[in-house]
Amino acid sequence: MLTSEKSAIFIALLYTSFLVTHACDTATGVRFGYSGKTGPKHWGSLSPNFTLCSKGIYQSPIDIVKDFAVHNPKMEPLERDYTAANVTMVDNVFNIALRYNDTSGAVKVDGKKYKLKQLHWHSPSEHTMNGQRFAVELHMVHYADDGNVTVVSILYRYGKPDPFLFQINDTLAELSAEGCKAEKGDPLPVGVVNMKELRQGAHRYFRYLGSLSAPPCTEGVIWNILGEIREMTKEQAAALMAPLEGSYRHNCRPLQPLNGRTVQFYERSRKL
Repeated sequence: MLTSEKSAIFIALLYTSFLVTHACDTATGVRFGYSGKTGPKHWGSLSPNFTLCSKGIYQSPIDIVKDFAVHNPKMEPLERDYTAANVTMVDNVFNIALRYNDTSGAVKVDGKKYKLKQLHWHSPSEHTMNGQRFAVELHMVHYADDGNVTVVSILYRYGKPDPFLFQINDTLAELSAEGCKAEKGDPLPVGVVNMKELRQGAHRYFRYLGSLSAPPCTEGVIWNILGEIREMTKEQAAALMAPLEGSYRHNCRPLQPLNGRTVQFYERSRKL
C-alpha cells in the first residue's frame, strides 16, 4: 500500500498529466467536457479515476458568501515571491495554461512552501461571490514537495486591460492561428514573463478546503480566493478562449455544495 506521502505525489502527478496532455483519462482514453454526455454531471461515471467528481463531499468551486466567512486571526498574508521566468504555453484542450519551472517562485500557506507549477483560466469564473459570477477566473496552481496542492484564485470583471496578459498576446495569437495543426499539449515558448502584476492584491483573501475543479476532482486542495476583483477587456477574455474548441470555451464547473465547510478570510486591516 502506498504511504500518504507517496499517495499525495501520485495524485499530483496524475493531475499534472491532465493539465499537460489531454482532457481525458490517459489510462482509458475517456474524454470529459463541459456539456452533454461528458459534462460535469457525468464526470463521476466517465472513469474510475473520476469517482470523486460525483461522490466527493469537499468539492470545488463554491459560492463565497462574505457574511458567512469567518475571520481567522491566525491567518497570515499570502507570501508570494514569484520571479520573472521563462514560461511555455500549452493548449490542454479544456484550458490554456502557462507552465513554470521550479525556479519561478512560490507561495507560503501556513508556513509551508508551495512552488508555482502552472496557471490557467476559466471563463466564466468558477467561484462566485455572494452569488455573483465573474467574466474570468485565473487559477495559479502550486505544489509542495510532498505533493499537496494549493491554488491562488483571481477573479476578473470586464473593464480596463489587464497588463499581465499583454506579455502573452503574441503566443495566444500564434496558438489560435495554428488551430488544429497544433499538437494539443505541445508547449510553445513564451519567453520571460514578469510576475509583478500577480503578486499584488492579497490584502484580503478567502480560504477553504476543496478539490481540483476538473477531473479527477482530487480533494484536499487549499483554495485562496483573492478578495480584490481585477479587470480585463472583453477582447482579452476572448483571446484566452480563442485557441480552444467551441465546446471548451465555456469551461466552468457548476457550484458544489459547501457541506458544512467553513470559509475563512484574512484582512490586513484587522492585523494593524
